[in-house]
Amino acid sequence: MGQTHDFPFGIMDVVELLHLRIRRPSAKGVYVDCPFCNDKRGKMHVNRQNDTWRCNYCNESGGMLALYAALQHISNSEAYREICDAIQNGICFSGYSGTQTDTQNPEPAEESPLAEPLIIHNTLSALFSMLSLTKEHREHLRTKRGLTDEQIEALGYKSTAPFYLSRPLAEKLVEKGYQIQGVPGFYQKDGRWTIRFSTRTAGILIPVRGIDGLIRGCQIRLDVPLKNDDDDPDKDGAKYIWLSSAGKPKGTSSGSPLHFVGDPCAGVVYVTEGILKADVSHYLMNRTFAAMAGANNTAQLDPLFAFLAQNGTHTIIEAQDMDKYRNAMVSKGASKIYLLAKKHGMECRRLTWNPNYKGIDDWQLALKRQKEAKEDRVTNFKQRFIYGLCAFDAIDDEVETWHEKAECEGELHEYLGLTEEEYALGIQSGYTELEKLLLSQRQEKSFRIYQLDFSDGAAKPFAFGGIKELHKANYEQPPAAEYRLVYDGTCICRKEDDDTAVLEQIFKRYSQCLPKDYTGRSLSPSDVVELYDDCGRRYFYRDDHSFCPVKFSPMLAKR
Repeated sequence: MGQTHDFPFGIMDVVELLHLRIRRPSAKGVYVDCPFCNDKRGKMHVNRQNDTWRCNYCNESGGMLALYAALQHISNSEAYREICDAIQNGICFSGYSGTQTDTQNPEPAEESPLAEPLIIHNTLSALFSMLSLTKEHREHLRTKRGLTDEQIEALGYKSTAPFYLSRPLAEKLVEKGYQIQGVPGFYQKDGRWTIRFSTRTAGILIPVRGIDGLIRGCQIRLDVPLKNDDDDPDKDGAKYIWLSSAGKPKGTSSGSPLHFVGDPCAGVVYVTEGILKADVSHYLMNRTFAAMAGANNTAQLDPLFAFLAQNGTHTIIEAQDMDKYRNAMVSKGASKIYLLAKKHGMECRRLTWNPNYKGIDDWQLALKRQKEAKEDRVTNFKQRFIYGLCAFDAIDDEVETWHEKAECEGELHEYLGLTEEEYALGIQSGYTELEKLLLSQRQEKSFRIYQLDFSDGAAKPFAFGGIKELHKANYEQPPAAEYRLVYDGTCICRKEDDDTAVLEQIFKRYSQCLPKDYTGRSLSPSDVVELYDDCGRRYFYRDDHSFCPVKFSPMLAKR
């Protein structure tokens, strides 16, 4: 069907012959699991009209012969002969119908061409004006994303409408004179216009804007991530989908438009993956962002970068998620950003941050909250002294602060964190004896920090992942040869603290506000910490939220 050649087979025959898993139909073909990157979300589109394929995740693409040849490790001519032999022997057949999904959709629905940008903008803007934002969604945006009510209103976020309002909303737009044919999300059912809203796709509706400020489409942040029945239980479902009506009568695909938020004339523009992520980061950092809908969806960056370069942009900051250090596909997409920036004469820098936070928005929000909580009194004098966070003479400032309070909060010894006996010793014998007593309550521990070395440019599959990720990468123990010693120092803690307590103190000290003499990254999952003393050496792998004892060969680590 739709073949542009004289071959006695089509690409759907190849799909059947290779046993590719079909996830869902499309207007021009089907979506299958990609056999190249092994992603199981149906990211590879197979176009039965022109016998081509492309994975939207790893960006591999080609024709049907190339698909078969690449997977069988043979030439295209050999692929042609093998496929013909298979057809002749009845292994596969033209007009593929190997799955229930495909047989139920033998002919794709007739789609509408994508409308002009201004029409899409006007129609979607009118739709947004008819919608509201639920209390739950507003609370998520405020507490989980760090946006203010004013920022939420400026961004125009709304909640998706319930299914039963889809047709009334579409008909109301038509009555008001808006064109809805060719606008993503709108399609005809039983000859009447409706919108592709449903219970499964309920969530926050996010407008995607071009550099001109026009709405080009919408994403939905789903309330409940979508998963297939046969997906790995440990695997996250899809959290974001496009408001699209592809494959529906008179419907249309949204495509994957780029999102732009900020100043079109900015000298520095950040590039990241995720529309909501870009919006949040824009407000937290007061910087200009361009956002792709996927780590490898870089094709549309080419015309954008050409425009930005002409408009005065001189620097692109690649701000892809931190899994670019462990995911080869994300790393590949990040490299494409660099090459495209260079192509248009702009500098490109890679942004790296605290690996405990995956996205730039998570990191910036954490910094904001740390700043807000900085003035909060979380520890008393004794705690800070015991852990080596202040000198003993800081007690004078604490006493003065207590006296200056309009209403003193409890007794002075409680404010300082001292017992009545310790406070009495300080009064009777002077601060010298009190200092000696407190010094006797603490100990010094020696430790080393080892972190993965990325100087070779290669992605490490377990980078910034917990012990489960290490094992998934087929390592029983952390491979010391992939690590570098980044710090050798000491920490002060309570005398009664065991290894677990010591490690948690090290993590607190070296994961957020880093000491000036520390040159490594923020302590994070996949790092190895060595504790050593007269009793020997112990090695611990930083898991997602704790430390796990491991075996480690420090002599193999780089220095």
